[in-house]
Amino acid sequence: MRVLHVCAELFPLLKTGGLADVAGALPLALGYLGCDVRVLLPGFPAILAGLNIDGEVAAVNSMAGPIRILFGHTASGIAVYVIDAPHCFDRPGSPYLDVGQQPYSDNHLRFALLGWVAAQLASGLDPYWRAELVHAHDWHAGLVSAYLVAAGRPAKSVFTVHNLAYQGVFPASAFASLELPPEFFSLEGIEFHGKISFMKAGLYFCDHISTVSPRYASEITHDEQGCGLDGLLRTRKADLTGILNGVDDQVWNPTLDPLIAANYSVEKMQGKAKCKQDMQMRMGLEPSSDQPLFAVVSRLTEQKGLHLVLAALDEITQRGGQFVLLGGGDAALEDAFKAAAAAHPAQIAVQIGYDEDCSHRIMAAADVLLVPSRFEPCGLTQLYGLKYGALPLVRRVGGLADTVIDCSLENLEDASATGFVFDDFNVAALTRALRRAFILWHRPKDWKATRRSAMQADFGWSAAAAQYVALYEKLMNE
Repeated sequence: MRVLHVCAELFPLLKTGGLADVAGALPLALGYLGCDVRVLLPGFPAILAGLNIDGEVAAVNSMAGPIRILFGHTASGIAVYVIDAPHCFDRPGSPYLDVGQQPYSDNHLRFALLGWVAAQLASGLDPYWRAELVHAHDWHAGLVSAYLVAAGRPAKSVFTVHNLAYQGVFPASAFASLELPPEFFSLEGIEFHGKISFMKAGLYFCDHISTVSPRYASEITHDEQGCGLDGLLRTRKADLTGILNGVDDQVWNPTLDPLIAANYSVEKMQGKAKCKQDMQMRMGLEPSSDQPLFAVVSRLTEQKGLHLVLAALDEITQRGGQFVLLGGGDAALEDAFKAAAAAHPAQIAVQIGYDEDCSHRIMAAADVLLVPSRFEPCGLTQLYGLKYGALPLVRRVGGLADTVIDCSLENLEDASATGFVFDDFNVAALTRALRRAFILWHRPKDWKATRRSAMQADFGWSAAAAQYVALYEKLMNE
């Protein structure tokens, strides 16, 4: 089965979030199951620099001007088409924002290219390989299924929602430049409250919708987390599946990880203590094995519940814990966490920004990983925490609820507990969960048993890939 994945990022070439991790791991896992998978990416400089380019597939004129389609491979062996269009993608700033942190004014054209080229590849642009099924990821690739429908449906389509809150909404005036049929700008199409929505286009035109956890698939059909699209999602409920993301065992594995101070495994845990000591030294924390180390690795946004963490820092420090944060985003949150670190330098350490190496070191060092999100489609961070024996403390929502089992007495009794789970999105609920974490910390036998269960939980990509293959086969046979 020839499957084309379409996305804006791919680890390790370019990463701003978990989408890149998925794009870097799922195609390989599908390949192991016999799929012939290729990935279509925009030609950001980091992507072009990290590929082994084999040659040019085609040079074509698009709605965004002349472009070239190149073909190459990643170091891990993923086959990649890349849209070489420097006038669209070779710019200062981030992939999505200019140096002033504002969205590029032509983002609608830049990412429409992904959908348009995907439809061309499904229609025979590459004479040596033609996609039978196109799997698009998040709003950046939301127009994939619209262009496929406009081209007469040359391939089946799957659209995966990684985060419904980011929708790719643009003014209605942008529609004319997309070269889609006029009737597509309607309620039964890509029109959304008088504007155009790439996310809605993906949801409306694709053959099947998937999300990144079973619980999130249910949550987005309701008003609270439907982001204005819950009505459409309810009408497509029969075509909606939640498939939990996995963890790439070659990248996130404390037994093999070259980025951490000492390797360790569930059978030989001595290395984790060395990793904690190394982190304390690097971040200027008091060197101590007796104090539980709480950690956050996250974008600093309201969605992630980090204002709750900020309000609960006193609970951690007063009970004798330490706290380390790696992340960036909301300027007010950044400043508040930095101020807390300045006030308690022996117990609180903060590194603003994102650093892949540091994120590995924190996972290896931490005793508890905090993920108190308001909503969380899947969450990969808590899966990394489980893998590294950093017990996740999470809110019971989305993929967090699907992957972390609370350390209630009955779950401790049957050795199924893997972390700490709370329900209400407020400081009091988070504080109660923190208190339970400290209580478990002071019961070393139960702590070690829970950590063992966490590290033995299996969230590899093979299970998710098998579910996607079954979905693909079902679509191809319809």
